[in-house]
Amino acid sequence: MGRVYNFSAGPAVLPEEVLKEAAAEMLDYNGTGMSVMEMSHRSKAYQEIIDTAEADLRELMNIPDNYKVLFLQGGASQQFAMIPMNLMKNKKADYIITGQWAKKAYQEAKLYGDARAIASSEDKTYSYIPDCSDLDIDEDADYVYICENNTIYGTKYKTLPNTKGKTLVADVSSCFLSEPVDVTKYGVIYGGVQKNIGPAGVVIVIIREDLITEDVLPGTPTMLRYKIHADNGSMYNTPPAYGIYICGKVFKWLKKMGGLEAMKEHNEKKAKILYDFLDQSKLFKGTVEPKDRSLMNVPFVTGSEELDAKFVKEAKAAGFENLKGHRTVGGMRASIYNAMPIEGVEALVQFMKKFEEENQ
Repeated sequence: MGRVYNFSAGPAVLPEEVLKEAAAEMLDYNGTGMSVMEMSHRSKAYQEIIDTAEADLRELMNIPDNYKVLFLQGGASQQFAMIPMNLMKNKKADYIITGQWAKKAYQEAKLYGDARAIASSEDKTYSYIPDCSDLDIDEDADYVYICENNTIYGTKYKTLPNTKGKTLVADVSSCFLSEPVDVTKYGVIYGGVQKNIGPAGVVIVIIREDLITEDVLPGTPTMLRYKIHADNGSMYNTPPAYGIYICGKVFKWLKKMGGLEAMKEHNEKKAKILYDFLDQSKLFKGTVEPKDRSLMNVPFVTGSEELDAKFVKEAKAAGFENLKGHRTVGGMRASIYNAMPIEGVEALVQFMKKFEEENQ
């Protein structure tokens, strides 16, 4: 069995050359005589791995010096609590609800203070991004929160909300490193790496230094304080060492590919192949408002649950894995992250054309 085209939403496809390199180093990393997963995180060899990973990420995203990069555990979901615990000085925060993960983050924040939902697209199954140009933002809001790319629903903010001077916090789990980003527009930009960067188990938090303080909500555990991790260079306890090592390899791969400008071009070209087909297909249709479409996650349906199930089954037999959509949307979803080759999307469209002809 060769490699399949893996359209999983996460854990997801990784660059083949990164996997081959990791395989070649599995038993002996760089002459140390051991694997990275057996290595002390306090060793010189490991310190170099994490330092290089951070330096490469800073270069890729053009991260200013007054932002800290933290490699943490607990996934994006742990940040749903960590953010209010560390940032809710006035006990107020405004949330824009564009999908399940934004909603979960909002519900979690309500445990710690007065979180308000100031805009939502729940009325149309999150198939669009609400207008965020003039929202009713609380004078005392500590921050405004968004999930920038919605993995389940296939939407993406093309314009960041007007936060009226308030700190913007963004979960970018499923669009991380897919295009250039102006880090200075955010107070916190974070994401789980298992969609576009590395294996599950690492969450990267990029946070402006003035937001890292001793002044956290009473009862905040030591492990959930940004200051502890920032002061200890993400090494307060044993970090997810092997996961960070793979992320570092992906950063090197991205640099080799030409950085985030080149990735954006590549991703736009890839997504266009699929969206163009969906827009002219008589059987399949996309579920998202065209102006809000994600380059990373593409949900689509036939309109018949039976046909959807048949498509997913036949696609799997033909080597297209993980195309079943999320239960809240139904149908199918193709996640076409950075590491998905353009050939994978072209092959999928060819398969969809054939399926359409056979099932008209």
